[in-house]
Amino acid sequence: MKKKLHKVGKKPNSFSEKILKILSQNANKSFNYKQIAAVLEVTDTKSRNEIILDLKVLAAQKVIIETEPGKYLVKALSQDYYEGVIDMTTRKTAYFISPDFEEDVFIPTPNLNHALDKDKVKVYVYNRRRGKKPEGEVIEVIERAKSEFVGVIDIQKNFAFVSTANPKMYTDIFIPLAKIGEAEQGDVVVVKIEDWPKKADSPFGSVIQVLGKPGEHNTEIHAILAEYGLPYDFPPEVEAYAEQLDTSIQESEIKKRRDMRKVLTYTIDPKDAKDFDDALSFQVLENGNYEIGIHIADVSYYLEEGTALDEEAYNRATSVYLVDRVVPMLPEVLSNFACSLRPHEEKYTFSAIFEINSKAEVLNQWFGRTVIYSDQRFAYEEAQHIIETKSNSIPAEISITGNTYTVSDELVHATITLNELAKILRKKRMQNGAISFDKVEVKFNLDAEGEPEGVYFKIAKDANHLIEEFMLLANRKVAEFIGKQKKTFVYRVHDEPNEDKLINLQTLVAKFGYRLNFQSKDSISKSLNNLLSEVVGKKEQNMVDTLAIRTMSKAKYTTDNIGHYGLAFDYYTHFTSPIRRYPDVMVHRLLQFYLDGGKSAGVEIYEEKCAHSSNRESLATNAERDSIKYMQVKYMQNHKDEEFLGVISGVTEWGIYVEISSNKCEGMCRIREIKDDYYTFDEKQYALVGEISKALLQLGDEVYVKVKTADLVKKQLDFHFIRRKE
Repeated sequence: MKKKLHKVGKKPNSFSEKILKILSQNANKSFNYKQIAAVLEVTDTKSRNEIILDLKVLAAQKVIIETEPGKYLVKALSQDYYEGVIDMTTRKTAYFISPDFEEDVFIPTPNLNHALDKDKVKVYVYNRRRGKKPEGEVIEVIERAKSEFVGVIDIQKNFAFVSTANPKMYTDIFIPLAKIGEAEQGDVVVVKIEDWPKKADSPFGSVIQVLGKPGEHNTEIHAILAEYGLPYDFPPEVEAYAEQLDTSIQESEIKKRRDMRKVLTYTIDPKDAKDFDDALSFQVLENGNYEIGIHIADVSYYLEEGTALDEEAYNRATSVYLVDRVVPMLPEVLSNFACSLRPHEEKYTFSAIFEINSKAEVLNQWFGRTVIYSDQRFAYEEAQHIIETKSNSIPAEISITGNTYTVSDELVHATITLNELAKILRKKRMQNGAISFDKVEVKFNLDAEGEPEGVYFKIAKDANHLIEEFMLLANRKVAEFIGKQKKTFVYRVHDEPNEDKLINLQTLVAKFGYRLNFQSKDSISKSLNNLLSEVVGKKEQNMVDTLAIRTMSKAKYTTDNIGHYGLAFDYYTHFTSPIRRYPDVMVHRLLQFYLDGGKSAGVEIYEEKCAHSSNRESLATNAERDSIKYMQVKYMQNHKDEEFLGVISGVTEWGIYVEISSNKCEGMCRIREIKDDYYTFDEKQYALVGEISKALLQLGDEVYVKVKTADLVKKQLDFHFIRRKE
């Protein structure tokens, strides 16, 4: 429930807010009017009298307390003080986010008081005028979200400054010359904030790492990782621990597991994959039903709790997939070898095994530890070829080996049958209200030095959906199995979409003739699916896909199961990727603990681990997006003289954003540089309107552009506007 805000009356020349600021920042100290006047540097009699009057008014309102005649103290633990998180804008203002408020509280720039983006803070909240939205002032920074920042160093005669490319970081960082380390003028560095004196405009810091020169490939990739606090090397003690693990398959351990080595088992993964988390097994039972096993690398067997290896994996929480490299959660000896379900090797696995009929109905299920032998490794392209042709001959142009080869009839039958069952499972999901997000993924062809030679789009086909559906089945059934026992568990949840965002989406897509139906939860999901289906292949597809995804709540890990809206599942977890996700390791451990008869685990410790994992996932996602933006800018640097056709993907008061159709690179055409008319921004139409011609530049319009600037450090493209498409 929204809390009632205490209003501080304000009249002309009132000092009320400034008085509250002084008293709040010195909460344990009482002040008289002379001391407050001195802090405010007020000397004239009129202003001093105003301070005396305002002190009496605030005391009468019980906002402050008169501790002795003429001396005042801020009211302790006032109901107008709240804890929460700062969300900076790119305009040096911020919003205060707290569970105590339904809406975010605006924080003007002068009221930030050294708070930075995502800092945990204490804020005094007030209403400036009747009918206005609440505003606040940061009283205390309780905890910094981060103390290390990445930027470019500018070394002067007596000091240095580091400026960051992050638009939400509103200040440079002051560096004494004694603390620049090995940095040279213009280097990209990592700097640690050590102090921020009360009256200083900028925080004080020291250089802790030199990453290299701006624009150099490795410098920029390492800068992306450092910006989000993501490591790219393992500590020596962790590498040493992993190397000494016994990764051989032991007969004594096999006896403790269900032996699946003689059942047809294989993997389907991207062509360039190095780690194989999951395998499928397939056999036809005597009753005509199918036994299908989803076998997942048994990482928890090697990852013993309390070890340096486990601690490092937990701290990382996820692998990070940048354009040109993977930063793994586990050292290579585990991720690429011991745990990876490589072809023609025996492996320890944790499995979900189902008896399924021809209608894709699950009749029986079993969960537990197994040992498997992988008979075959397929790339998605190879599995897709089998699905499309029903042939057991894999041509050289798509084969992993580069040579034509033949697979068994048994593998062909398994793949075709699994695909048929997957299609039924997918159809059921969609009928139940699942949202079908098949957004086009941008991929790059890189040369040996990691330079982008070309751009291509990854589109999910039947082979991708086959794997997806059986992984979803395993995740859902594991979550359901424990969830119905009412025991503490790690769920992957996804809340319903934000209503305001849905309304905004409707406003935007209406310009292309599409409509959403808000009558019910089912009608929303069905109309979203219709929208996503109707835009396929159209010029506005990528933009609409992106806008639709932005309406969705963020999925997260938690012990509080609210279901998964996007998948239309009441129970859902992450069980299938423990090589690259720590929550999956937690799920394996909990599942085995409960299979062994364990009582419900403690909620608090797992909720804390879930929050950590969600946070690390968010950082990794941001780093991955930044690496794509960086590579797009780098690619466009080499195409500055070319004219590109693009789609207007955003309209603002300062210009239009254009997404190039052939490569999905996005850049800005600034309004002052569109020369064929004088344009102004019309917020209602999401358009720029020509003052003379009245012509519109609006979302979805096709235009021709050329690269003006490509800034690798800021990861930004600026375009020259050439003309509209006729």
